[in-house]
Amino acid sequence: MQIGIDSFVASVPDALTGQNLSPSDRLNHLIEEIVLADEVGLDVFGIGEHHRAEFLDSAPETLLAAAAIKTKHIRLTSAVTVLSANDPVRVFQQFATIDLLSRGRVEMIVGRGSFVEAYPLFGLDLRDYDSLFADKLNLLLALRENTRVHWSGKHRPPLSGQAVYPRPLQNPLPVWLGVGGTPASFERAGRLGLPLMVAIIGGEPHRFRPLVDLYREAGRHAGHSPEKLKVGVHALGYVADTDQQAADEFFPGYAQSFTEIGRERGWPPVTRSQFEALRKPKGAILVSDPNIVADKLIAFSEALGGISRLSFQMSIASLPHVKRMHAIELLGTRVAPRIRKHVEPAPMLA
Repeated sequence: MQIGIDSFVASVPDALTGQNLSPSDRLNHLIEEIVLADEVGLDVFGIGEHHRAEFLDSAPETLLAAAAIKTKHIRLTSAVTVLSANDPVRVFQQFATIDLLSRGRVEMIVGRGSFVEAYPLFGLDLRDYDSLFADKLNLLLALRENTRVHWSGKHRPPLSGQAVYPRPLQNPLPVWLGVGGTPASFERAGRLGLPLMVAIIGGEPHRFRPLVDLYREAGRHAGHSPEKLKVGVHALGYVADTDQQAADEFFPGYAQSFTEIGRERGWPPVTRSQFEALRKPKGAILVSDPNIVADKLIAFSEALGGISRLSFQMSIASLPHVKRMHAIELLGTRVAPRIRKHVEPAPMLA
């Protein structure tokens, strides 16, 4: 199982002190965090895409390109690219370029996004929410298969054999499908044979098992091998030296962020008791000391029938840079080795 980190590059005041970094400092801290993740042996680092005041990830490709130059081994991915609001040709060109810069370490996770600001911002009709995505995903997959593409759809002028350059180092360029809780999205990923990245930020992970099974069954029915049908999970998580320290450090920023989002969506304010319920063994949040987090991650995987990747989202909690850096170090030196040992095949007897 791969262990990684996803960041939305949150730029909000510290929930306890009210202090905030300049956007420039926050972006430079992000690159330092990715470099450390590479150095401590984490497998992947993802950067989201939002078009809101509290996040600095509206141009994730630029940030991934900067990280590609500074790192050597870690895979770099979007988390997610809001494909509905992008031109697939430009998306492909940007990620192909980053793939060349990184010498074959880039991936993209594509989705429709959990916020809708991108649609009016780029002159799109929200009523076309699913149609836009289906159309553009079809084009993106055609672009990675062929240099010259003949394609037509509803929401973009057709291509009649134009060549799209540059071509990536990896063939094919890895494309994952990011999903929330819509059954049709799980089925589509399976039918297309694309790796699946599931955002599980609340509730109990085992409740997603029927949807993951739907994905795997759709993939098998479409003729895709089980090895191709990889499942990853994007989850809220944070690691500190002790269980209590992790909870106390993560909760204030977590509560602040989700209470703000809740005001937009009609949710009540987040309480500490709700947070603690999500930290229990069957809850979705991975916030504790390294041993507890590793054990819960293993149970997480077993509940979903096995997962290939778990990416921790901790930027939402507006933690100080020094605490994020320490958490990254613990993930790389304490959590990831334990997970790899757990899944490592037993040695064969002579």
